[in-house]
Amino acid sequence: MAGNAPAGLLETRGAVRMIDGHVTGCVASRDSRQFAFATAEGDIVLAAREDFANAAVWQVQTVHDGAILSLAPNAAPAGFLTGGDDSTLRRIGADGAVTDLVRGRRWVEHVSSWADGKSGVIAFASGKQVELRDATGATTLKVLEHPSTVSGIVFDAKGKRIAASHYNGASLWFVHAKVDTPRRLEWKGSHTGIAIHPGGEALVTSMQENDLHGWRLSDGHNMRMSGYPHKVQSMAFSRTGKWLVTSGADSVVMWPFFGGGPMGKPPSELAGVPGVICRRVACHPVHEIVAAGFEDGTVLLEDAAAQRVLPVRGAGGGAISALAFTPDGCALAFGTEDGGIGIVDLAAR
Repeated sequence: MAGNAPAGLLETRGAVRMIDGHVTGCVASRDSRQFAFATAEGDIVLAAREDFANAAVWQVQTVHDGAILSLAPNAAPAGFLTGGDDSTLRRIGADGAVTDLVRGRRWVEHVSSWADGKSGVIAFASGKQVELRDATGATTLKVLEHPSTVSGIVFDAKGKRIAASHYNGASLWFVHAKVDTPRRLEWKGSHTGIAIHPGGEALVTSMQENDLHGWRLSDGHNMRMSGYPHKVQSMAFSRTGKWLVTSGADSVVMWPFFGGGPMGKPPSELAGVPGVICRRVACHPVHEIVAAGFEDGTVLLEDAAAQRVLPVRGAGGGAISALAFTPDGCALAFGTEDGGIGIVDLAAR
């Protein structure tokens, strides 16, 4: 890409393509049959599983008049949800068909969904509000008001609660409560993103400063995680919740969420690229494996237990701006700031 030959798994098990635009996100569908890539120019790229190795046939189409601000899997096995600065929320079908769910409000800055195969919920944030809709997207279930602009939303693993980050903390709501009274988790400052422990034990936010802040949900105890040279732009809990994996340094920083941690315990670090900041992380859904993307375009796969590193893509091109596994863990996708997109087949052969 950009004059640099791909290296590692991308060379032997992957496909790559350049598009016009800055890739703002990539996610897989819930059935692991498709990846979607979103751009700041309003385009979506769809890659079906049978075409993961054939980048030439990946479908590109414009779905927003302006930047796509958020991308999430649909609350159904197939398809995706997108929010844009054109004040629309849209559903993209597996065939590329576009359906308007919301039109003509404020920017749809954050989109999330939850589904268990029987039911599902869609959530999207505009300004101070988070709106919950049923899985079809047609029926509004409730609108949740926050004290300031929402900067991130996340469902817990069971879909019973939804959390939102905002200025001076976060709010935790019960999705199906008859009376909506949030649990306010307070910490002064600008909170820019959010993650929830798979077991529902903790809530963590990234900060405008080079810090993370967390709350133990059993008693509200504060947890501060600091020492980063750069802002944390990406974080994810490992499959078991043992580790919180983060960007923000030239290594992959992992905070222990076991044995009383993270308070009073130093983070562990996985290998990185010396002097090059990690921009994106993703945790494998089946194994204790981490994918990490760096600002020089490098992508690594790392085994947290065995301390093994497997190169996926060598340096070259723009910074990694998006990174995602399929839910079955059989493929990894990435996107870059200069329009590079790639998919790597991880299935056993």
